[in-house]
Amino acid sequence: MSDNSSLTIKRSITIRAVVTPAWKEEAERELSNGIATTDQQLAQLEKEGQEVVDQVRRQSANPLDPRVQDQVAQVQQQVAAKRSELEEQKRNLLQQQAQVRELEMDQIVEQGQLDSFCDIKVGDNLVSKMQVAVVVRDGVIESIEQG
Repeated sequence: MSDNSSLTIKRSITIRAVVTPAWKEEAERELSNGIATTDQQLAQLEKEGQEVVDQVRRQSANPLDPRVQDQVAQVQQQVAAKRSELEEQKRNLLQQQAQVRELEMDQIVEQGQLDSFCDIKVGDNLVSKMQVAVVVRDGVIESIEQG
């Protein structure tokens, strides 16, 4: 490879948002929607779980048969596992919502990542090329920070 060679590489760019009233409102709305969706999923899970249990019992000649009881227990165990997962998801969303409410205006928070490409060449500082962040205020790029 000669000194004139360059290479295009893929890198992750950190997106940082400036906390504004509009940003806060949108973040809280998204989290509230996530919480509502999780609540709906929990209600649906309970309903479907009970329907499956009822169906297993109805299809059996003897609902007290140990095999039927095992089937019912297995369904209930699966429902409980999924319920725990959804409840954990809801706790995380509630925690994030509380954190958003505590943020101060003009504070900068990490909002995500994007992939981009950049050219590198011999003599470039790779660490500096890889450490890029875009600061956004209400969707408008305010600055691009490198290295």
